[in-house]
Amino acid sequence: MVKVLDVEQALLLLELEPPFDQRVVQLARRSMAKRWHPDVAPPGRRHEHERHLKAINEAADQLERLAEGSRGGSVSRTAVKVSAAAARAARAEEGRRAYEAERRARERAEDRARHDPFGDRVPEHSVVHRYARCLSYPEWGVGTVSGIYFSGEDDDIQQWARMSFQVGVRTVPAGSLSFVDFSTPDPAGERAERFLVAAQHALAEGEYSIAAKRLIYARDADASNATVLRLLTLAFWQSGQLEAAARSVRDWARLEDGRPGPQRFASRIYEDMGAIDLAAEAADRAAGLGPGDASAWERVGRLRLRLGDRSRALAAYERARLIEPSVEGLLDLALVCQLLGDVGGEVSACEQAIALDPEQEVSWSRLAHALTRTDRIGEALAACERALGLSDDPEVVDLRARLLEAEPRALAQRTAA
Repeated sequence: MVKVLDVEQALLLLELEPPFDQRVVQLARRSMAKRWHPDVAPPGRRHEHERHLKAINEAADQLERLAEGSRGGSVSRTAVKVSAAAARAARAEEGRRAYEAERRARERAEDRARHDPFGDRVPEHSVVHRYARCLSYPEWGVGTVSGIYFSGEDDDIQQWARMSFQVGVRTVPAGSLSFVDFSTPDPAGERAERFLVAAQHALAEGEYSIAAKRLIYARDADASNATVLRLLTLAFWQSGQLEAAARSVRDWARLEDGRPGPQRFASRIYEDMGAIDLAAEAADRAAGLGPGDASAWERVGRLRLRLGDRSRALAAYERARLIEPSVEGLLDLALVCQLLGDVGGEVSACEQAIALDPEQEVSWSRLAHALTRTDRIGEALAACERALGLSDDPEVVDLRARLLEAEPRALAQRTAA
C-alpha cells in the first residue's frame, strides 16, 4: 500500500498549527529537541527520548520539504486538511484490511475450538487509561490522554501520545508515560523518584526555591535517599535558606557518616551563617574522613586562622604542603609563619609558591615583603622588580622606593665594617 504523508499528524508531533513555513518548523524542531534531548532524560528513559526525537526530526524534515516545494514557501490550512483527509482514508483502508484479516483469524479459531474441545485460549481484554504522567517531566503533573498515534513503518514504529497538561498540550513518547490508578496510592520509591526528577529540572534552570519544595516531598517519601538529601541541601543553600540547609546537611551527614562530602557542605554552610567555630569543626571532620585531600587541610588552616588558632592552622597548612602544595596554600602558610614570627619559614613558603607558578605577581610581592624583614635587600629589590614587571602594584612601588633609600646605608655600613 502506498504511504500517504500525514501532514496533520506531523504538525501534532511538533505541536504546530497551520499555516506554517520552513522557519516555523525549524523553531519548533529546536524547541522539541531541547525538551526531548537524550542527555536530559531520567535514568532508564534515554532510549525513549532518542526514538521520540528521531520521530520529531523525521516529521520536521517532511514538513520542511513540503514547505520548500509549496507556492510562496508556506503551507495553507486547506492543504493540511486535504492531506489529513487522504491520510485518514488510507488508514481506514488499512484498518478495514486488518479487520478482515482478524475476522478470518477469529473464524479459524472458532472452527479450531469447535473441533478441539480440549483446547483453550487466553482471554483477551483491553483496558483504556485516560490519566497519565510523563516520567521525563513529572512536574507537568497528571495529564489527560487525548489521542494515541503511531509514526514510522515496518519494524521501526514509534508510538506517542498527545496529552493535555496544566502547562499546555504536549506530545509524549509512549514509553515515557505512566498511567495513573487513583484507586491505589503510589509506592514511596516512585513518588521520591518523580519529585527528584522534577527537582533536577528546576536545579538545571536555576530555580532553587522550587527545587527545594519538590525535594521536600521527595524526602518525605523516602527519607533514606542520600541523593535527595544532597540535592535538598544544595537547593536550600543556593536559595539562601541557610538554617534549613544546616538541618538538611545534618540529616545527610547522619546517613553518610563515613563520607567527607556532607562535612564539606556543612563547613561551607556554617561559614555562610557566620558560625566559624562550627565550620572549623566540620572542616576537621571532612579532612579526617578524606586525609589525602590537600584542599580540605587548606580549608582547615584558613578557618583555624580566622579563629586565631595559629598553631593548628600551621599544622594543617604543613600537612597540605606535604600532600599537594598549591600557590594559595603556600601563601597562606607564609602568612601564618609571619604571624608566628618565623621569617625563615615565611620566605621559604613564598619561594615554593614562586617555584609552582613563577607568573603570579602576588607571590613575588609577598616574597619581597618577606625579604624586607631580613638583611637580603638586594634579593628583595629583585623580587620587587619582578612583581612590577608582572603588574603595577602601588604597594610594591612604595616598597621598592623604601628599599632603594635603605640600600646605600646598608652598603655604607658593610664598607665601614
